[in-house]
Amino acid sequence: MNLVTYIKDLLYRYDCVIVPDFGGFVTKRVSAKINENTHQFFPPSKQLSFNRNLNNNDGLLANYIASVENISFEKASNAIALSVIKWQNEIQTKPIDLEGIGVLKLNENRQIIFEPTVQVNFLTDAFGLNSFEALTIERHQKEVKKFIPQTTVKNKKGIPPFIKYAASAAILVALGVSLYSNYEATVQKEVFAKQQKALEKKIQTATFVISNPLPTIDLTVAKELPKPYHVVAGAFQIPENAERKVAQLKAEGHDASIIGVNKWGLTQVVFASFSDKNDATNYLYKIQKSTSKDAWLLIKN
Repeated sequence: MNLVTYIKDLLYRYDCVIVPDFGGFVTKRVSAKINENTHQFFPPSKQLSFNRNLNNNDGLLANYIASVENISFEKASNAIALSVIKWQNEIQTKPIDLEGIGVLKLNENRQIIFEPTVQVNFLTDAFGLNSFEALTIERHQKEVKKFIPQTTVKNKKGIPPFIKYAASAAILVALGVSLYSNYEATVQKEVFAKQQKALEKKIQTATFVISNPLPTIDLTVAKELPKPYHVVAGAFQIPENAERKVAQLKAEGHDASIIGVNKWGLTQVVFASFSDKNDATNYLYKIQKSTSKDAWLLIKN
């Protein structure tokens, strides 16, 4: 089984793919950009990184392999574990080339260093978009000659007096209409403001009386007991993975929920929460036998 193929498939769909007991591949959306020096345009993409601390099994990779290979979840998990053992042994002597994803190797402090590939863009929205280099456009400024209009010779007789008087009268009429319109608008605004103020005063002093009031009903609300005992299913660095885990557990019949973020910044997911410690302990034993041996009890006030 080629584990790299399934990881690549999931990186196109999800922002984080965790390989249990090894680490997680995390993607971050990067906007389109331009290199001003080389005039090269790059489309939007997903920036890929590797986090060694993301090694808790969230079930995403195993479920996908089980559905594609048509095998059980346990067989898929065992196949992943074998690949992880192979990678851990191989990386001690040479870099691991994950084709289409990147290269993993150890540095001087025996820490895993990841160099992502630049040939693959995991952002499906940018499918078919490639980087390209724009051609430089040289602009030549042309000399613009100013146009000087020639003055025309006016009629020596000039404009008849009656035309001058008619134009002056038209200007005065237009000015009078404009002033009257402004005055009328001002008066309307003042009248409306007075009416609005009077209406607000009536509303403030109004008294409402209900002739047949409904009888009073006494309600007793039971106070919900606090639930400080939690059966923990896992902690996730990516909030979306935590929400996906809650949905999976609820589909399996658990009263799952997210109880917050711990001091390491991880979102905690629980199978269920209880107000009684004995109930929580019994449920924990049941979960460890049937669902997850890694489940544990958290007491959170």
